[in-house]
Amino acid sequence: MPRKAASSKSKPGARKYGPKASAKVGSALHKMKAGKLKSGTSGKAVKSRAQAVAIGLSEARKAGAKVPSPKPKRSTRPKSKASTK
Repeated sequence: MPRKAASSKSKPGARKYGPKASAKVGSALHKMKAGKLKSGTSGKAVKSRAQAVAIGLSEARKAGAKVPSPKPKRSTRPKSKASTK
């Protein structure tokens, strides 16, 4: 049997981010390290690397870069059963 040629494409379900998105994330991380990156409405300085990445991806989405949509948020509160009285 002949071998298939190695394809340069990744898996069909893999997420793809455009170059503009990685540039935005990189600049957000750079600002965070310098202490210049501020969070949403409170305006407090961002200290978490994960939060800086999220802010960079959000900015990239607003700029029209190729970025997958964010995952749906999960509720942290456990679902309660119907109360019986």
